[in-house]
Amino acid sequence: MDTSGKLTVVVPVFNEAAGIRPTLEALARQRDSDFDVVFVDNNSTDDSATVITDFAAEHGLPWRVVLEPQKGTGAAADTGMRAAIAFGATILARTDADCIPREDWTAAIRRSLTTGGLRLVGGELVPRRDEGLPWTTRALLRGAVHLAEAFGRVRKGNRDPAYRGPYMMAAGCNVGITAELYEAAGGFPRTAIEDLHEDRALVNAVRRITSRYARRSDVVVYGSSRRVNAWGLRNTLLWYKDHAYKPEHVDIR
Repeated sequence: MDTSGKLTVVVPVFNEAAGIRPTLEALARQRDSDFDVVFVDNNSTDDSATVITDFAAEHGLPWRVVLEPQKGTGAAADTGMRAAIAFGATILARTDADCIPREDWTAAIRRSLTTGGLRLVGGELVPRRDEGLPWTTRALLRGAVHLAEAFGRVRKGNRDPAYRGPYMMAAGCNVGITAELYEAAGGFPRTAIEDLHEDRALVNAVRRITSRYARRSDVVVYGSSRRVNAWGLRNTLLWYKDHAYKPEHVDIR
C-alpha cells in the first residue's frame, strides 16, 4: 500500500492573531514534516493572515493562506480541503487555529490512512493544559466526549440501514480523510456552526459510502477549552448536543 501520499493540513482561522502561535509552532514541530498547510482566513478583522505568513517566512515554510468570506467553519474548512486537493493533496487532515496537534500527529494521520487501511480517521481530543481549566474539569470534559459518542451510536438520527458502520465521533479539529473520499462524500457542508455541526454531517455522509473509518487513540490533538471557560461545562456540552444552549456569541476569542 502506498505510504507516500501528499498530505495537506487545513486550518480554518477567524480572528486568531493573538493566540495562533502555539498552533503554528506545533505544526512546525511535527516529526513527519512532509506536508503542506492551507490556512483559511474566514474574513478575519485582525492580523491573523499576517501572523501566519510572517511565521511561515521566518521558518522557511511554504504554507498558504486562502480567503473564505462566507462565515462558518463548514464553509472555511470545505474551501481549504478543496484548495488542498487542487494543489495535489491525496491525504487531508484538519485541525483548528486554537488547537495543538501532538508532535506525531501528521505521522499518525498518514499511517492511519495508508498502511492502516482507513479512509477516514477521527482522533483523540484532549483539553489543553495552558488555559487555566482545572484538571477535574478537563477529566469531566474528556469523559463527556466518550459518553457523547456512545449516545450517538443509539441516537435515532445516526441510525439508518444505509449506514455501513456504527456512528463515530470525529471532531473537526482532529480528523483525517483521503481526498477521494472527501469528494465522494460531498465534503464539509458549507454552513455556519450555529446551524449544523459540520463534522458530524461529514461522518454520516462517509458512513453511507464505506465502513473503512475508525477512531484512533494515537491521533492526538490538544483542544482549546475557551468555550468551557466562557460558558461553563454544562452549557458547552448542551451546545454540542444539537445546540440546546444558544449563546449570544459563538466565536469566543
